Amino acid sequence: MSDNLAEKGPDAAVSEGAQTPFHILVVDDNEANRESLSRRLIRRGYTAATAADGEAALQLIAANRYDLVLLDVMMPGISGLDVLREVRKIHSQTDLPVVMATAKDDSHDIAHALELGANDYVVKPLDFVVVLARVRTQLMLKKSVDRIVGLEHSLATRNNELEQANERLTQIAERTQRELMAAAGVQAAFLPTAAPRVPGLEFAWAFRPCQELAGDSLNVLTIDADHIALYVLDVSGHGVAAALLAVAATRILSVYDDPDSILVHAAPERGLWTPAPPAEVAGKLNRKLPWNSGSQQFLTLFYAVLNVMTREICYVSAGHPGAVRVNRNRATDVLEGSGLPIGIGESYEQHTVRLHGGDRIFLYSDGVTETMNPAGELFGSERLAAALRRSAGENVTQSVAALLRDLDAFRGSSPQSDDITVLAMDCITAAAGAGPTDSRGPENLRPR
Repeated sequence: MSDNLAEKGPDAAVSEGAQTPFHILVVDDNEANRESLSRRLIRRGYTAATAADGEAALQLIAANRYDLVLLDVMMPGISGLDVLREVRKIHSQTDLPVVMATAKDDSHDIAHALELGANDYVVKPLDFVVVLARVRTQLMLKKSVDRIVGLEHSLATRNNELEQANERLTQIAERTQRELMAAAGVQAAFLPTAAPRVPGLEFAWAFRPCQELAGDSLNVLTIDADHIALYVLDVSGHGVAAALLAVAATRILSVYDDPDSILVHAAPERGLWTPAPPAEVAGKLNRKLPWNSGSQQFLTLFYAVLNVMTREICYVSAGHPGAVRVNRNRATDVLEGSGLPIGIGESYEQHTVRLHGGDRIFLYSDGVTETMNPAGELFGSERLAAALRRSAGENVTQSVAALLRDLDAFRGSSPQSDDITVLAMDCITAAAGAGPTDSRGPENLRPR
């Protein structure tokens, strides 16, 4: 996600009094991080100073006046938490806001920092859109508090300015919400807008984020005249970090008409390409999105390629729930897989299934089966299969809608705790000349 999504207010980087820019101290032992962040803040209209360690930071804070400190937790020598402890002996949270940067989403470090008087925190690798929103919020809060202190000299003026400060805080909250919605719009742009038109096939899907930004994604792609690719992916965790990884994976899996795409084997000189095997796609995605010890995130993926002529579907499951197949007799089974999630796997095994007329395939994220009711029970795979059997007489779009209604009824008053994603494909007719034999073996077929 690029930082140009951040909204630039005309006075966003201007402090009180002489309309001078806010002065920010960036403390990080990593020179690249330190210099990059300070340059980007300066481009937004702030002034910025840098310190490479805790000792230098304390010396600068003692000698200069800063409006905010961006402070790395993990540093050699004097740690960020030790610097925070010393700063709070002299400066209050409203006098000098401190935003901590941690290299991992460690609840213990975050809780300790907040107990010591940190105003807020961000998680590395830093998303500058989020950093800028947090910085603006803390600086506007500081600006409002400074103004309120000055208003003690005049009761009438103070009441008027308090109203303005409240309005300003509301505007800040609305601005932050707009920035999150803008980021959600970028993510939504990668979702399919219309299903491929293939005789004898129908597609339907549902995408319900549990927050503004989702860690799930899905797509249906026409690779060539004979092949359709479809997938659902699910990033571990929630929030901005999960959404960023989901967007990165979706971007890689969305480009199919480029010779460098991992989805195809291309012959550029002839302008032709053929679909890459799903196991190969999963392996290449795993290498492009390796495990990051800082974010400690991974993603699961169910990726399949359908031959629209033979109705053979070749698929790979990288730590993802197996797709559910419902046949014309309303019997269900599961397309199982055994690969590890993307980011922590090595190689992947693919399987092939021949679909028949009346077969439906449902890909889904674990937010479906892990939907919880007020009693703490999970919706589970058995309820999922039963719901799909009940709606088998309806068209596939109605079947997906019925599943969502079943999930809502089961959840009741409980909040949606995870993203819910469903992608369905209905083989209305069998392939011409397709035989009745299912080409997959019993090792990856589990009846319900």
